[in-house]
Amino acid sequence: MRRFAETCEAVAAASGKNEKVRLLSAYLSSLTVDEAASVAVYFCGRAFPRGEEKVLAAGGSLIWQAVTRIAGAAPEDTEALYRKHGDLGAMAGEILQQAPVARGLRVDEAAAAFEKLASVRGPAAKLAVLEQVLRRAEPGVAKYFIKIITGDLRIGLKESLVEEAIARAYARPIEQVRRANMLSGDIGATLCMAAADRLAEAGLRMFRPVSCMLASPVESAGDALAEMPEGGLVEDKYDGIRAQVHKSGGEVKLYSRTLDEIVEFHELSDPLAALPGEFVMDGEVVAWREGRALPFTQLQQRLGRKQPELWLPLEIPVRFVAFDLLYLNGESLLDTPLAERRRRLEELLAGSSSVRPSPAQAWSSADLLKREFKGALARGNEGIVIKASASPYLPGRRGRWWLKWKQPLATLDVVVTAVEYGHGKRHGLLSDYTFAVRDGQDLVDIGKAYSGLTDEEIRRFTEYFLAHTIEDQGFRRRVAPVVVVEVAFNNIQRSKRHASGYALRFPRIVRLRPDKSPQEADTIERVRALYESQAV
Repeated sequence: MRRFAETCEAVAAASGKNEKVRLLSAYLSSLTVDEAASVAVYFCGRAFPRGEEKVLAAGGSLIWQAVTRIAGAAPEDTEALYRKHGDLGAMAGEILQQAPVARGLRVDEAAAAFEKLASVRGPAAKLAVLEQVLRRAEPGVAKYFIKIITGDLRIGLKESLVEEAIARAYARPIEQVRRANMLSGDIGATLCMAAADRLAEAGLRMFRPVSCMLASPVESAGDALAEMPEGGLVEDKYDGIRAQVHKSGGEVKLYSRTLDEIVEFHELSDPLAALPGEFVMDGEVVAWREGRALPFTQLQQRLGRKQPELWLPLEIPVRFVAFDLLYLNGESLLDTPLAERRRRLEELLAGSSSVRPSPAQAWSSADLLKREFKGALARGNEGIVIKASASPYLPGRRGRWWLKWKQPLATLDVVVTAVEYGHGKRHGLLSDYTFAVRDGQDLVDIGKAYSGLTDEEIRRFTEYFLAHTIEDQGFRRRVAPVVVVEVAFNNIQRSKRHASGYALRFPRIVRLRPDKSPQEADTIERVRALYESQAV
């Protein structure tokens, strides 16, 4: 792992893409295929391939404890180093220089440590594993081992560059490498196929989910027409959970956008299993009643419940709305035009009363798109998705084949109550803002946002918040509740995490509101009214 860490440092220091690829390919070529497959995954900032449902569940506090105990460092020294770097890995790399010299960590030992971290349960057991592996790792290796745990490698290396390095290391066509990685969801397996000259064998496999094709946002019908002047198909955009269905024989599995198995909705299995043949479908799981989708806040009550109460499926019924067909009876349809995929999807579902395709309407004018957009909102949906009839299915890609036009979001004026130090280019800057709304004379937290402000605004407010800190909690500070910001969000959901009892879904800062005092911020009553209006 020492050479892995040295390669990471060299790649981070290299300014050009070609030099990064050269450094990486030279390193991969020097390893056994098994070792190269492991580090290829690590260079993508992950401990495991995208398609594997393994979670390390080793948070910052555990890493902090392990590093501090190994180095025997005082809390104030650890905090000062974290503020200096804004990165747990870089902090560990410096502070562990005080620890006894380690004997070194091999690639296979690092892989075994990641596996053990994912398998053990409870903070005490995970802390023991962390301490054991970090005591054996040299400081530079510990730095990057921790960066992989936190998913924060930050050496200027995108997965596409790892693909290029694999193509160069094994003298294979880059197009074949990219397609194999797209279909397998496993850069390590892709490397093994490249080494064995078996990239052409890569294909979509049952019960091995691929990343979802994504849509690019537009703001108006005119924008959509400019991007897609030939017209295409338009569908409602549902506010549910994106799901990929794999069905073979009587076995059915649903996978999320993050490629994790979805296990909460048992009532979907039988109707999907009753469909003929073997297939992979793309669609959305939505809460559904009386012919229309319910707000996401309804569906959210069923998430995380592997064994739900008997009344929940009756109280909050769900439906799978299918909108694409990726594979059917041994044939991959990824390169088949959307219009043909839709035809075959509708044919597959023709005899089912429980699983239906999302209604699709042909369009060729801005006026028709406007009507469809208004109709989608009237049906309680988020907006519309606009698709080119000739589009292939490109897993994990966001381009101009698919567009989405969503309803403008509500906003709230909130008061910043706490701030945290950022990571990477924002290390040393207070860039993560916890915010609250008014509840009588009190302020109650309702969310946290870290996007929307410019770099200059973040630098300016870092100085302000440092001067207006009420309580220093290390990498987090409670601050005087003075600054008001406007935040946008997708919707509001119930939450036990915040004192308000609510949480904003996907909040982001729209603008600063220096014209408003904290007494003019929005109230819990407005939050409650917005929450209740979502159920309409």
